[in-house]
Formats: sequence, structure tokens, C-alpha cells
Amino acid sequence: MESLWNDAEAANFQGDLALRVYTSRLLGRDKSLVLHGGGNTSVKIRERDLVGEERDILYVKGSGWDLEFIEEAGFPGVHLDHLLQLSQLKVLSDPQMVNELQTHMTRASAPAPSVETILHALLPYRYVDHTHADAVLAITNTGNGETRIRELYGDQVVVIPYVMPGFDLARLCAERFPAERRASTIGMVLMNHGVFSFGDTARESYERMIRLVQQAEDYLAAHGAWELPPAPTRAPRTSRRAQIADLRREVVRIAGFPLVMRAHQTPRAIAFADRPDVAHLSQQGPATPDHVIRTKRVPLLGSDVNRYAADYRAYFERHAPRAREPKTMLDAAPRVVLDPNLGLCTAGRSAKDAAIVADLYSHTMDVIERATALGGYQALPERDIFDVEYWDLEQAKLRKSGTAPQFSGEVALVTGAASGIGKACVRSLLARGAAVIGVDIKQDVANVHSGTEFLGIVCDVTDAATVSAAIERGVGTFGGIDMLVLNAGVFDGGQMIAALGDDEWRKVMGINLDANLTLMRECHPLLKLAPQGGRVVIIGSKNVRAPGPGAAAYSASKAALSQLGRVAALEWGGDGIRVNVLHPNAVFDTGIWNDDVLAARAAHYGISVEDYRRRNVLRTEVTSRDVAELAAEMCGALFAKTTGAQIPVDGGNERVI
Repeated sequence: MESLWNDAEAANFQGDLALRVYTSRLLGRDKSLVLHGGGNTSVKIRERDLVGEERDILYVKGSGWDLEFIEEAGFPGVHLDHLLQLSQLKVLSDPQMVNELQTHMTRASAPAPSVETILHALLPYRYVDHTHADAVLAITNTGNGETRIRELYGDQVVVIPYVMPGFDLARLCAERFPAERRASTIGMVLMNHGVFSFGDTARESYERMIRLVQQAEDYLAAHGAWELPPAPTRAPRTSRRAQIADLRREVVRIAGFPLVMRAHQTPRAIAFADRPDVAHLSQQGPATPDHVIRTKRVPLLGSDVNRYAADYRAYFERHAPRAREPKTMLDAAPRVVLDPNLGLCTAGRSAKDAAIVADLYSHTMDVIERATALGGYQALPERDIFDVEYWDLEQAKLRKSGTAPQFSGEVALVTGAASGIGKACVRSLLARGAAVIGVDIKQDVANVHSGTEFLGIVCDVTDAATVSAAIERGVGTFGGIDMLVLNAGVFDGGQMIAALGDDEWRKVMGINLDANLTLMRECHPLLKLAPQGGRVVIIGSKNVRAPGPGAAAYSASKAALSQLGRVAALEWGGDGIRVNVLHPNAVFDTGIWNDDVLAARAAHYGISVEDYRRRNVLRTEVTSRDVAELAAEMCGALFAKTTGAQIPVDGGNERVI
């Protein structure tokens, strides 16, 4: 653990709050200290208010901000004198505490202050840092953790037994910290929770944190508990998609709503899942209760999903009197699954949530193995874990979270995703909350979207092996395929039949028809497992119903594809899969069209380009987005009872009508 302080960087941060931002970001860069919004920092500043009076203000990290990327706006200011008065109360409920914090902020639009704001206020130091350092957690999560912490730090820290974050913890610290603080004290350890450091400057507080964590790392190393067990190399299974999709279905069944599942088949994850004592270690609980809301209880072996559900329900029954609104708040599904073949599988309402859980549990594995090597991993009792999950503040977050996006927890695969209608379909599905696998022969498919909800794969859809590999990768990333949008296609450039060569015919048929048969066949077992039922949308063409001269291969391939879709609707209805076809026409913002082609076609008809774009019954232009929005809606509830349909999206074509 080394200090990342850099004088040149620090010079760009002028003022107390700006330096608070800088050192907070330094902490956030190190994932062994804080992860995904964990930890918090603060600074006490004297300021003059609008009426000229000087006030002491505590600026503390606000809810929703990540230390790695925090700005000054992420630190709400709260009147320090009021916080100190609150710290002297005997009792203060969490809802009352939140109200007091928010009604005594200096800026109404600021984010909600941390639940540990009162604790930061009562510590008599200008700067306060708080992390969930892995090394400290590894020591505290042992049977004699407190003894070891006192042996390690002596008077450098005040040791506080575990109490759930909030007013009760602040009150306990208000009683014990002044009595146990010594001249050499530079920090505070909250057992099974984390470590605090403090100082008169941002640099002093930050570097004291680094010093305390380095001491913990050195202690682990001295006791043979720092180096993690080597991960043996093992060849991955040739195909995991069926097992991953089956596992996801079981987890979703327990949850009662769709979840994305990410499989991490790394040597490290497989080695941990393959430990002979993993069932004991993994069932104890998280490294810190702060992680329980994200990791959602203990992990389990993949083969034990059904047993886990029964155990959890029995567990909930034992604690039901303490829970609020159990029918609406209970979510019995695991967020972490350990399997010797699949490694670490993590689930979430979105791909981002699943990735966060994976990050948290990867660090939890480090803590568990180091604590085990130190003498035995021992997490907090079950009672404390339950209290955090059904904490008033967490239940309030659930109530405020609102309705999930339409396709939250679901996965779509879109072909031809790098441009035109396919790219628009990616965006429409992402906007509705889906995780999307986009495949295209073009290299820039990877750049269609930059978030964790999208996976772009370069893939030649006419190569069955490449298609299979792309599906394997997509299922490993998101857990399954619930929606399939078959969009990839090619236009043969206007060859009349008399001049149409065999190679050109086969090329068009191979891309527009044969490749889609392969995709449907490969995806069928996955679509059968879709939590809301599988959905297939085929992008056909107006030419199916109204062909034109010079498009024999294109028209025939799209007609055959439409027939393939109709047969699939008949064959797959019993599997809960619906298959529908969209027939667009004259969608000019695609790769087929450019300004020169548009001008030539408009001149051919003796009309302007603008009129040519609107050459339909409704006199409207049809865009890729128009087609994509309808394709996405066809995967939604409005079309839940529609299959085998062929729907035009062409502004009205006289020949079709």
C-alpha cells in the first residue's frame, strides 16, 4: 500500500474542499480500500453565510457519489453545531436522523449526506477518511480479531465493536472515542466494518490511512496470510451456455423477476469455488455488512440453488417479526453463485449491478482466504446481516427506487448491430433497460455503446463456428438470451434475373436466410429459458409483399426468411417463444443509401430528394429509429399475445396495401 499523493496533481486543487476532493479520489483509485460508492470522507470548514455570520460546516460525501470520481458537488454541507447537538441525544431513529441531516444542509439541491455524518462531525479533526480496507477486514473477520487489531495498532487506533452504521454507531463512538483516545491516536477501527483516519490536513489524513492499511498488510504478511493461494490452471469447458442459462433460470425463479447473470470463469474464481471448505466459508456472510445489499446474502454452490431457497425461506420465517413489509421487500434470490465449473456467477437487475457484485465478491474472496490463513474466517452473526438488509434506510431506498425499466434483467441479441436499423435497435433496447449483445462483421460494433450493458462482438453470421462462439461469449457475459433481433442482411445491388450469377445468389441467400436459420437454431434452447418468454423479431422487407425488378435474390431471401419465421412461430409457441416479422421500406439512414444514390433515385422519378424520402401513403419519412422502436415494443408486453405476425413499417405502400 503506497501513497498516491502527487504534489503536481495536488497543486491543481486549491482550497480545503478541493483538496478533500483530491484525496478522496486517491482513496477511490485503490479498490482494496473502497468499492462502488463505499467509504466516505469529510472536511470541516468555517464559512461566512449570507447574513455575514461565520458558521462551521461539515462537508461529507453525499449519497450516490463514488469517491473515485467525486466532485465538490458531491459533498453536501451540514451545519456542524447541529450535528454535535444531535450526537448528545440518547435516542434518534434513522428516519429522524435523515430528516435532521437534510433540513440542516446549506444547499437544498445537494445530495443526501452519508448516514455516518454525525460520526464524522463528532471526531475532533478537520479531515476524516473512512474506508473498508480489505487488509483490515481480513484481520477483524477472525475469531480473535479484536485482540489482533489491538496487538497490531496499540494506541494508534480506538477500537469500536460492530454496530450498524447510523445514529447508534455515532452515539457509541461519542462515548468511547474521547475516553480511549491517546496522543498517538491517528485512527479508529470499527470491527467487521472498516477503518477511519484523521488529520489537520487532507494529506495528513490520507497518508495516515495508507500507513494504517500498510501496517495491516505487513501484519498479514508476517503471519503467512498475505499471499493468496496460487490458482491452478484448468482448461475451460468447451461450452457453458446451457449450464449458465439453466442456473440463471433457477435464480430468476427464486427472485420472481428477471436478472442478468455474469459468469467469471477465471482461474482465481474456479480455485475458490473448488476449495473443499468453500461451503463453510461462503455461507458465513460478507466481509462487511455494507456489502450485503449488493451481494444479497451468502453465495452458494450452483448445484444447491433449490436447497438455498428452502433454507432462506426458513431463515426469513425465524426473523419475520423484525422485518417490514415482508411480502414486498423479500427477495430470496442469491446475487452470488459459486460453482466449480463456472467459477463466480453474479446476478443483478442490470449488467452494471452484476458487475458491481462481482467486484465486491472478488475482494470478499481475498478477505476470506487471508482471514482463513490467519486463523479462520469468521463473519458477523446472521442477526447483524439481517438487520442491515431490513434496515429502515435500506427499505426506504427500495420504496423510492420506483418501477424498474421495461426490460430490466433481460438480454437481447441483435445482428447487424454496427449501423442502421441494427444500431438503432441496440439503442432502443438499452433505453428500455435490456443488456444487449450486438454482433456485426464490422470492427466498430464494439464502439456502438460504451457501458457495461452492451457487448459488441465482431462476428461473421455466415460462419457457424463464429456464431456459436459469439453466443457462448454473450451468455457468459449476461447469462442468457431472451430476445433475438435478426437484422443483418445484404442487398444484391439490383441484378436482373438474366444477369444474376450463382455466386451472388448464394451470397445473398447465405447472409439473409441461411445465417438466420443458424442463429435461430443456436438460440432456441436459450430462448426457451427466458424468464418472460422468448421473443424473436425478424427484420424483413416490403419486397416480401411487393417485390420489384432487379431484386430477385434479395426479395426471395427475405420471403424465405419470413416463411422461416412463420414456421418458427408455429413450432416454438409451445415453448413460450413468440416470433414476429417487421417489413420496413425506404429507410434511408442506413448503409445502403448515400446522398448520390438518393439523388439518382429522386431524379429517376422526377421529384426532389425530400419528396422521394416521403414517397408513401402517409407522406412521412421512415427512419432506422422508427423501425427499432417498433421492434423493441414487439418484445414488450403490448405484443405479449401476438406471434406469427407480419407488420409493415413503411408509411404505407400502395402496392402492399
